[in-house]
Amino acid sequence: MDLLNTLVDKGLRRETPTRGEALAVLATSDDDLLDVVAAAGKVRRHWFGRRVKLNYLVNLKSGLCPEDCSYCSQRLGSGADILKYTWLKPDEASKAAAAGLAGGAKRVCLVASGRGPTDRDVDRVSDTIRAIKEQNGGVEVCACLGLLSDGQAERLREAGADAYNHNLNTSESTYGDITTTHTYADRVDTVQKAHAAGLSACSGLIAGMGESDEDLVDVVFALRELDPDSVPVNFLIPFEGTPLAKEWNLTPQRCLRILAMVRFVCPDVEVRIAGGREVHLRTMQPLALHLANSIFLGDYLTSEGQAGRADLEMIADAGFEVEGTDRVTLPEHRTGGGCGAHDDGGGCGAHEGGGCGSHGGGVCGPAPSGAGSCAGAAEESAPRTDEPRTDLVAVRRRGAGTDLAPNA
Repeated sequence: MDLLNTLVDKGLRRETPTRGEALAVLATSDDDLLDVVAAAGKVRRHWFGRRVKLNYLVNLKSGLCPEDCSYCSQRLGSGADILKYTWLKPDEASKAAAAGLAGGAKRVCLVASGRGPTDRDVDRVSDTIRAIKEQNGGVEVCACLGLLSDGQAERLREAGADAYNHNLNTSESTYGDITTTHTYADRVDTVQKAHAAGLSACSGLIAGMGESDEDLVDVVFALRELDPDSVPVNFLIPFEGTPLAKEWNLTPQRCLRILAMVRFVCPDVEVRIAGGREVHLRTMQPLALHLANSIFLGDYLTSEGQAGRADLEMIADAGFEVEGTDRVTLPEHRTGGGCGAHDDGGGCGAHEGGGCGSHGGGVCGPAPSGAGSCAGAAEESAPRTDEPRTDLVAVRRRGAGTDLAPNA
């Protein structure tokens, strides 16, 4: 296919595709899907080899957010039955982080619900960053605290933060349909503040909120212009109790095309599969590793994903390897200074309602609610692929904010 040959050549040269080419990727047929994956996989391997970076989320403060983001289980007025708790103490957060690092994670992402941090919150998170770094040698830390005020990014950097995450989520033209309590421009401003402070900027999107192909291309091209080191791609988890609970617009094939488009537009950037990969990619997750070079390990902010051990086995079985702390994630030309000088382009990036990675136990351990375990799974009739997979949406009940051990 001439389109794919052109996109591979451009990706190897770090040349931006045209909008028409990006839209054409999203419009390819299922018959061409493996060709699309193979082409984008060439670009991924050129810049990142077969390494997969593991990231681990710690939800420092859950629920009770004053913002009205429609996708979020922690939003103002959310009826989702999620964990709600105030700030973890630094030692509690460090203990939670250690579980993820023991499971193979390279970066810890510290996330807190809310519009943005107060100066006291920045002090609190700074203490947590120092505690994690003192107790876990070589760890990288990303903060995700919402909209930043002047000077706050610099203070986080001084405390030892390596990166800051703040997602654009959707296109500028449709942003007001998703959120009304802050603007798209507010989000862009925070990403720029992270850049200016010398933090590795991380910013991505959420697919599956009813957006058009044009909206997806718009937000990815806007991200390319902002030039973050990391682009997390979330797939909406339609939590009951949120305005988007009935939005089940994604198929595994659609998710793969979206990831491929992001890779072609952002060839040398860390592309991370974030919230919702188990819900929407399902058994096609291993194919997505040919497109993205980063995933989350363990549970997400308010929901569960698959067992951490299953993630590790999936990576190995697909012929990839976990990226060690001795490796720099980004290509050399992105690590010479500024936002790329902190080893890699990590960040959190999982949308607040997301879930990505732990059910506790091993591969045959508990799966998300109703999904069934290994034993007896074959006895149940398989769900139709065109039906909403509400059985795969499981609220997190372990780890940070609970007395139960985290899954990593």
